[in-house]
Amino acid sequence: MTISRDTFGALFEGFQYEAFRLATLADYGTSDAHQAFLAGEPKPTTHNTAWRAKVQRHTAAGHRIYRVHILARPLTPYLHFELSWGYRTNTTAGEEFFILDITEKPNPLEGVPDFWLFDESTAVSLAYGTTGSFLRAEQQPEPHTWIHHRDTALHHAEPFTDWQQRHRIRF
Repeated sequence: MTISRDTFGALFEGFQYEAFRLATLADYGTSDAHQAFLAGEPKPTTHNTAWRAKVQRHTAAGHRIYRVHILARPLTPYLHFELSWGYRTNTTAGEEFFILDITEKPNPLEGVPDFWLFDESTAVSLAYGTTGSFLRAEQQPEPHTWIHHRDTALHHAEPFTDWQQRHRIRF
């Protein structure tokens, strides 16, 4: 069932102990921040402040926000932006990041869409257009499948900083 942006947003305010995200795309479309990154401009101090504040509130309350990104090297320009300006910044707020690198191995979650899983009880799959633009969020009726996808992703992933060091990725 498709849910509104307001309903989707409320899930980020109402979860009690954890929010997990699986990201599968190499490009989520363009934004002003992405364009600034590509132009070599410095990251604004205000970049992602609303999200970081939300993460800090949750982690201060003992909640966990974490994600696995499935990707392959070489990184796309968008992934360079996301990992540099997004992941490295959001880590300072307490968000945890893991990488499932499929460069040299099969994707164990082939065909699984991006999704958020809240408190192991509410799963929301995300639909994107061909250019990476967000289209809609769909609440899924049965969370058990999505819990299995999360567990599979985590089993095959490694912490972002370990992956970055192992592959000597520089930002």
